[in-house]
Amino acid sequence: MIDRYSTPEMRRLWSLQRKFEVWRDIEIAACEYWHAQGRLTDAELHDIRTKSTFTVERINAIEAEVHHDVIAFLTALAENIGPASRHVHFGLTSSDVGDTAQMMLILEAGSLIDKAFAQLLKVVYDFAQKYKDLVVAGRTHGVHAEPTTLGLKFLGYYAELSRARERLQHALADCRFGKISGAVGTYSQMPPELETYVLKKCNLAPEPVSTQVIPRDRHAYFLQAIAIAGQALYRLMQEIRLMQRTEGRELEEPFQKGQKGSSAMPHKRNPVIAERICGLARVLSGYANTAEYNIPLWHERDISHSGAERVILPDATSLLEYMLLKSTFVVGNLHVHEKNCERVLDATHGLLFSSRALLTVTEKTQMSREDAYAIVQAAAMATWENPAEGNLRERLQANPKLSAIAKKDWDDVFDARSFLTHIDKIFARVAAP
Repeated sequence: MIDRYSTPEMRRLWSLQRKFEVWRDIEIAACEYWHAQGRLTDAELHDIRTKSTFTVERINAIEAEVHHDVIAFLTALAENIGPASRHVHFGLTSSDVGDTAQMMLILEAGSLIDKAFAQLLKVVYDFAQKYKDLVVAGRTHGVHAEPTTLGLKFLGYYAELSRARERLQHALADCRFGKISGAVGTYSQMPPELETYVLKKCNLAPEPVSTQVIPRDRHAYFLQAIAIAGQALYRLMQEIRLMQRTEGRELEEPFQKGQKGSSAMPHKRNPVIAERICGLARVLSGYANTAEYNIPLWHERDISHSGAERVILPDATSLLEYMLLKSTFVVGNLHVHEKNCERVLDATHGLLFSSRALLTVTEKTQMSREDAYAIVQAAAMATWENPAEGNLRERLQANPKLSAIAKKDWDDVFDARSFLTHIDKIFARVAAP
C-alpha cells in the first residue's frame, strides 16, 4: 500500500524484512524439533540460531537469478550459517513456511485493525450520546420522512460498526491456523509432531486437513469481513457527506487551519476525507472478490492465488486501519450546526408530521383511513406546491371536515420532540463500548 493510505506500523508489518524474519523463526523452530529428535547436534543448532542472518537486498539479488523467493531466502541464510544449513527446511515445502507466516502476519495486522476499531467505536458512541435528543429530519429516498435525532442516526452506525468488528474478530479466529505438513499435506517427509511443535510456537493451530496450502476460504472470509467493515464506514461517511450539502449544512467535516478546499473556488469546504473513505471502501470490495476467486485452486494447489495475495492482504489491512483512523478523526471533530438542523426540519412546512396527522384524523373524526388519507394527502400536496399559502397544519386546521379536532391535538401532532421519550429505550438496547 502506498504511504498515503497506510501507517508506519502496518507498513513495517508487511515489509519484506518482517516477512523474512517470520520465515526465519519458523525454520529455526523446525530445526529445534529435529534437534530434539537427535538429527542436529547442539553446535549445529547454535549455528542455525545465531548465524541465520540475511539482508533483503541479498535475497532479492538471488531471486533475480533463481526466480523463487523461498529458495532465494534459504540460499541467503545458508551463505551465513555454513554447513549446518543442510538441516534448514528439512522435509518442508515452501508453503509450509509461506502460508504459516502469512497467517501470523494476518493476525498481527488484525490486532492493529482491532485497536483502531475500538477507538472509532468509542468516538461514535460518545457522539451519539451527546446528540441523542437533537431532532433532525429523517429521510427516505432522500426525501423528508419523519423526525429522528442525530444521536439515533449515529447510534445505528455504532451498532453496525460493532457488528463489523465482531465479524472481523471471528474471521481472525478462523485464520489462527498454520500448516507444516509437507508437499500436498501428507506429512511424507516429516511427522505431524513437527507441525504441532512449530505451530505451538507460532500461536497457531494445525490446519485439520491441508493440501499443499492452507485452504483459501479462510483468507476469503477475512477479506469479506474487511469489505463489510469498509461498507459500514462508507455508509457513515456518506451520511456525513449528504448532511454537509450546502442546502442543509447540518454537519460539516472538520476543516483545519490552513486547509484549502479548491484551487479555483476559495469558499469551498469539501468533505474530502469522507469522500476518500467512501472511495477506498470500493477497493476493499474488489479485494474481497479477488479472495473468493483464490479459493478454487487446481488440485492440491497452484500459485494463482500467490501474486494476488501479495497485493490484496497488505493493501486491504492497511486501508481498513487507515479508514478507521480517519473516520475517528472525522467523527471526533465533526461540526454540528444545530440551527441548520432546525431550519432543515422546518424546510417542508410540517410535511414530516403527515403520518401523525393521518392517525389523529382517523382517530378523532371516526372516518375511514382511506378518507383520512385523502384529506391529509391533499393538504400535503398543496403544501408542496404553494407553501406560502399555508403549511400543513394551517391547511388541516382550516378544513371544515376536521373542525372536531382540538388545538391541543394539533399541538401534539406537530410537536417535533414528542417521540423523544422512546429514544432512551432504543439506546438501552445497545451496549456501550
